[in-house]
Amino acid sequence: MDFTRAFDILPLQLQKYPQPDCMASKINGQWQKYTTRQTIDQANKVSLGLLKLGLKKNDKVAIVSMNRPEWVFVDYGIQQVGAVGVPMYPTITEEDYRYIFNDAEVKVVFVSDRNLYNKVMAATANIPGILEIYTFDDVPGAKCWKELLKLAEGEDPQQLEPLKAAISPEDLLTIIYTSGTTGNPKGVMLTHNNIISNVKGASPYVPVNEHHRALSFLPLCHIYERMLLYLYMSFGVSIYYAESMEAIADNLKEVKPHVFTTVPRLLEKVYDKIVAKGLELDGVKRKLFFWALELGLKYDTQQDQGFFYNMQLALANKLIFNKWREALGGNVIAIVSGGAALQPRLARVFWSANIRVMEGYGLTETSPVIAVNRHEPENNVIGTVGPPIDNVEVKIAPDGEILTRGPGVMKGYYNKPELTAEVIDSEGWFHTGDIGHLEQGKYLKITDRKKEMFKTSGGKYVAPQQIENKLKESLVIEQAMVVGEGQKFPSALIVPSYTGLQDWCKIHEIPYTTDAEMIRKPEVIAKFKKEIAGFNEGFAQYEQIKKFELVLNPWTIESGELTPSLKVKRKVISANYRHLIEGMYS
Repeated sequence: MDFTRAFDILPLQLQKYPQPDCMASKINGQWQKYTTRQTIDQANKVSLGLLKLGLKKNDKVAIVSMNRPEWVFVDYGIQQVGAVGVPMYPTITEEDYRYIFNDAEVKVVFVSDRNLYNKVMAATANIPGILEIYTFDDVPGAKCWKELLKLAEGEDPQQLEPLKAAISPEDLLTIIYTSGTTGNPKGVMLTHNNIISNVKGASPYVPVNEHHRALSFLPLCHIYERMLLYLYMSFGVSIYYAESMEAIADNLKEVKPHVFTTVPRLLEKVYDKIVAKGLELDGVKRKLFFWALELGLKYDTQQDQGFFYNMQLALANKLIFNKWREALGGNVIAIVSGGAALQPRLARVFWSANIRVMEGYGLTETSPVIAVNRHEPENNVIGTVGPPIDNVEVKIAPDGEILTRGPGVMKGYYNKPELTAEVIDSEGWFHTGDIGHLEQGKYLKITDRKKEMFKTSGGKYVAPQQIENKLKESLVIEQAMVVGEGQKFPSALIVPSYTGLQDWCKIHEIPYTTDAEMIRKPEVIAKFKKEIAGFNEGFAQYEQIKKFELVLNPWTIESGELTPSLKVKRKVISANYRHLIEGMYS
């Protein structure tokens, strides 16, 4: 049974791999499971309820919620009547909500809880076109989504069949607003075929099947997790939704997933916690831990390092790395990492511990996957994002920009034909804005963002992301932003990792008072100087960080300094810390 539209995946799963736990989420301490049949029934009720409200093909419906089964029921329910889903981050500002509701001409909104309901109510106060706002939780004074389901009572789901039959693979499935680091969000229009072609293009590289479980915690409003939702379901993989980012460690142990997707930041935190525990050991145990870690840092998927290394690694896996696998639930076959660059040392250590990390790359505009490292070591080159997936073409422009072409490239930006023409050329190549090259002619390596590169007063181009990613390898550095446009040399703003700093102070018997006091201590500043000097050795003279300033507060989405996908808003941070930046060059 083939599928050409996202909602075709539901009957496909029912026919091929009907699951007792198609999806699950934790409610009052218990995992509540939904069968494939229940998932279809709930989606049908949403479709019938929306029809009763008067929704028609191409009407827009917004979802503002953390991951949960209701998100998925509503998503499929919207699709089956030909309406267009507009998913949004639960973390964006009221102004962004207002802009998107207006721009997309949203008719109905689904929100998860009281806080989001209040936020959305405020954002929609003067927008006349909105028919209803439904909540997933019971919120006093708000309409619960169960009221929409009640509208469907007594209705025959068969009436949906002609509506579904009229939906073409080229019809719009969703509009995803990407926040970007400047200006208003842009609505990326993706068709059923855009996303389904990506599901099919990535399918051959998925090492899981209907006997496996996935833990989901990256936001479903982001195309990365959304595409994987459809991919998992097309394979019959059961999906368990994590309770929250804070509960991931516990949920991993309970669910024992075989696969999950992540962003590098989470793997960095897992690694930092492991190293912090290693630092607490003493004597032989401590020696063994760091011996295993050193071995792991030398691991290479592309190179057999001989009998002696392999024997030591097998021993390290038995004594040390088995505990790492247990912390991830003990069943992990693969972790897919995307959204930002994965530090090669993390990939090496996890691979050495038999935890296969598949680093990939893509954009919302490309539905999203362009390239991904494979599950087999011979097709996984650490430090790259792997070969392009099936049906995706990649070429490098003369200036180093990565261009891509294929069925996953978006229809365009909603209401913005001129912006669309800027990024998709006459031959259908999408200009990613990323700089990179192909290693061995096939493994894509990203080196920077085209717009983020800057020129020093000496006329040399500096790629800040490369340097920032290197700096973040330090256990005492949480965030970094490299500056220096038009200046003699690059400098850096650095947010310390306070847990890493506390561990370092403990080892060196330096009394820890407050974060604010510690970052002014001469011995702490000397530590950061030493760390940066070590990293500078890997860069050309003109790229090396000559000065730095320690910043007290982490950059967050709430502070307006990060986008919802955790990218640094350089202009905002530069404005907020202008005095510090000027001080480094005065």
